[in-house]
Amino acid sequence: MDAIFFLTVGLFLLAFLIIVSEKVHRTVVALAGAVLMILLGIINQEQAIEGVDFNTLGLLIGMMIIVAIAKDSGMFQYVAIWSAKKGQGKPVRIFVLLGLITAVFSAFLDNVTTVLLIAPVVFVITNNLKIDPKPFLIGTIILSNTGGAATLIGDPPNILIGSAAGLSFQDFLANMAPVAVVTTLVLLGVFLLIYRKKLVTTDDATMAVMRFNPMDTITDVKLLIKSLIVIGIVLLGFFTHSMTNLEGATIALAGAALLLLLTMNDPEEHLKDVEWTTIFFFVGLFILVTGLEHVGAISMLASYLIESTGGNIKALSTLILWGSAIFSAVVDNIPFVATMIPLIKDIGGQSGIPTGPLWWALAMGADFGGNATLVGASANVVVSDIAKREGRGIPFFEYMKIGLLMTVISLIISTIYLFVRYL
Repeated sequence: MDAIFFLTVGLFLLAFLIIVSEKVHRTVVALAGAVLMILLGIINQEQAIEGVDFNTLGLLIGMMIIVAIAKDSGMFQYVAIWSAKKGQGKPVRIFVLLGLITAVFSAFLDNVTTVLLIAPVVFVITNNLKIDPKPFLIGTIILSNTGGAATLIGDPPNILIGSAAGLSFQDFLANMAPVAVVTTLVLLGVFLLIYRKKLVTTDDATMAVMRFNPMDTITDVKLLIKSLIVIGIVLLGFFTHSMTNLEGATIALAGAALLLLLTMNDPEEHLKDVEWTTIFFFVGLFILVTGLEHVGAISMLASYLIESTGGNIKALSTLILWGSAIFSAVVDNIPFVATMIPLIKDIGGQSGIPTGPLWWALAMGADFGGNATLVGASANVVVSDIAKREGRGIPFFEYMKIGLLMTVISLIISTIYLFVRYL
């Protein structure tokens, strides 16, 4: 090991620690670290660009544009208000329906977009019911992360894993949806046991919610129809990936282009809604990890993991599942997964161990582990910020008491699923 090796590992760890501390915006840290990798001669610009996964970026940008346009029709708010009406103004029923809707939306949009759409509706409903919004907000966070685990596009870590491992939308649906559905239903039951005494309101408040008219939220019927058609085409594209051989980025960007053509709006208006800070965070992160790969740090760690587990697939899968969850609880799961991807590739290359169970263990651990704390996933931070703006902040440790319990339950279910299905 030479000076360049220690310099690279030190630079990566320093960037990672600053990202975790949240003292400096994570995008600034990732881009600064990436530039330093090039300026210090660890990798050159061509190697850095080769390390950027443009399929992941294209898929994210395409879906962000589609959602940015579609939300202007009011379709997502319609479904949320519809759930309040269907629940007949009863807090328990509304909690269950809103929880299921959050999980489903997160599977087919992404969980950050879902919570941005659902959280404001939670305040409208809970203010009218005159009940504490915290159970609904905590439920929104946890069920969005759990539902998002079900598909390729539901959670950013899944997009990273899918693109790196060549796993399709159908692969995720077949392998992750069963465990996500079971976990969602179990967690909903646990939520009701914990919060049943808080989900109580008066008859007057119930009547106020029953006066809601979901149709009032639909602001543009033509846009609604166009959006539903395009979303349908994009989902069909994901389902037929194995026949068309079109990558996720191509399908998502084609859908975005089609919806822009159908609406004929100024694209600048919608491109502003793309989370460019997230996109550039990914760019910086890919380059940082490329530097680690280049100096052999990932390969060395892979060798150590193979030796410490004796190359046992059961031990490796369990270690990755629970280890991913622990790390994702204390740091955002996106940088952690980006670091783990080349590690799993190296484990497969060095030992010949089948990597299938390892990829699913990583996905489950990162997705469900992100529920443990308020900083575990991007959706958690977003809901926390919205709650603060509304003057109903969620205390860190109050959330963690529920989040840790839900994470442990999710991981127990995941471990059983992993062993029964793959090991």
